[in-house]
Amino acid sequence: MNPEFRTARGGTLVLGGGFAGAYVARGLGRQGATIVNPANFMLYTPLLPEAAAGSIEPRHVTVPLRAMCPHADLLLGAAVALEPDRKIVHVSSEAGAFTVGYERLVIALGSITSTPAVPGLREHALGLKDIGDAIRLRNHVLRQLELADADPPSAARRLTFVFAGAGFAGVEAVAELQELTEGALRRHPRLAGVQPRWVLVDHGPRILGQVPESLARFAARTLSRRGVEILSSTALVSIDGAGVTLSDGRRIETETVVWTAGVSANPVAAQLGLPLDARGRVPVDEHFRVEGLEGVHALGDIAAVPNAASGELDPPTCQHALRQARRLSRNLRGRVKPYAFKSLGSMATLGRRHGIATVGAVRLRGILGWSAARGYHLLALPFYARRARVLADWTVAAFFRRDVAELTP
Repeated sequence: MNPEFRTARGGTLVLGGGFAGAYVARGLGRQGATIVNPANFMLYTPLLPEAAAGSIEPRHVTVPLRAMCPHADLLLGAAVALEPDRKIVHVSSEAGAFTVGYERLVIALGSITSTPAVPGLREHALGLKDIGDAIRLRNHVLRQLELADADPPSAARRLTFVFAGAGFAGVEAVAELQELTEGALRRHPRLAGVQPRWVLVDHGPRILGQVPESLARFAARTLSRRGVEILSSTALVSIDGAGVTLSDGRRIETETVVWTAGVSANPVAAQLGLPLDARGRVPVDEHFRVEGLEGVHALGDIAAVPNAASGELDPPTCQHALRQARRLSRNLRGRVKPYAFKSLGSMATLGRRHGIATVGAVRLRGILGWSAARGYHLLALPFYARRARVLADWTVAAFFRRDVAELTP
């Protein structure tokens, strides 16, 4: 039996429902599009650390694609093959295989967590890339507290938490989870006097290499005052069920390793036969067009997008993916211009009303940086209802202790 054939709504087929794909489909408006994505929601990934730590309800960092893109069709599934000459994409789904015909194809399949050849990484490390990862990480940390309470001699190992990768995700995750753990320990009298150990490891010379050095130093001092050990110019060389070995020869006994050390372009691009650069990304021109493939565009983390404003390729951030999507959706509606975007800045929260932010030439730290970061995320979330829910979560977290119940993954 031949697979079911469908035609993309409005002639535009969007592969991926993350920041880039969802905002392209939303920007096309009544012109319509068809989205192929494994889940029926877009995930606001910058708030994952707070979702893991319980200051935000996990479902509040998701946005239903059918609500966000009301004029788009949504097909749950994953692209498995592309025939550009016939302008069709083969899709696999739980409901069965089907093909989708298109006039314009938008590749927005995002990225995956980078997993280099570190022995034991895949078997023993936790990630923080999607909502399932956030829930698993929260449950794991809280479970270590319970196990340490039941077996105090194991507390030193169970309450040692190693984070690999000191970019935005790693720094925010260690800050948020430390705050969660500190509150949870108040409910464990048998662990009174036990001090959890937090270790942040990065191969770079300093944490937060994407921000100005003065703000990175402030972030490092803030974390250090809370007891976080920062090991720069250091890497994990192996991980096993009892701990990690570092590049300087040190051994750390732990039950918890969190891997946030970078992302890689989604390998599905290679499976689809798309051209790739040395980093596995799809090269495009200033209009997001893939050379040699008529009607095919790519953007977001999976693409190497040249930015006319910076003269460089865009970094894999939500801020840039959003601006790329807005430009591409206008281009597809006929208002064709090359992509150019000057970054609005960068920011990170450090827990306890501390944060850092750059807004143009202005550098903010402490409560001002924290407020700027939260304000930006609130405005970047689609829909007033989602913003209200997140704001309510933050308000409750400011006045009450965090819930320490494990969640069903």
